[in-house]
Amino acid sequence: MAEEKKTNTAPAKAVTAVKKDETEQGFFQKVGKWFREMKSELKKVIWPTPKTLRNNTLISLGMMVISSIVIWGFDEFAQMVVRLIFRLG
Repeated sequence: MAEEKKTNTAPAKAVTAVKKDETEQGFFQKVGKWFREMKSELKKVIWPTPKTLRNNTLISLGMMVISSIVIWGFDEFAQMVVRLIFRLG
């Protein structure tokens, strides 16, 4: 017959929640904590290379120019329509 594997299933340990210290922090302690947290988050950021930054900037500027030309075109068309309406009226 096949041997059965016996597994040791010990009961899980009880987890007790750790209660945070409920004392109010001072202003400068809060500011210091904020700067420490900000510094640790900035270490996680993947900063772009100069080439990537330049490409993204040029794409953004190009899209702004194209968008402004399209909006200008719609504005000119709307002005023509309004002038035509005033001439007919």
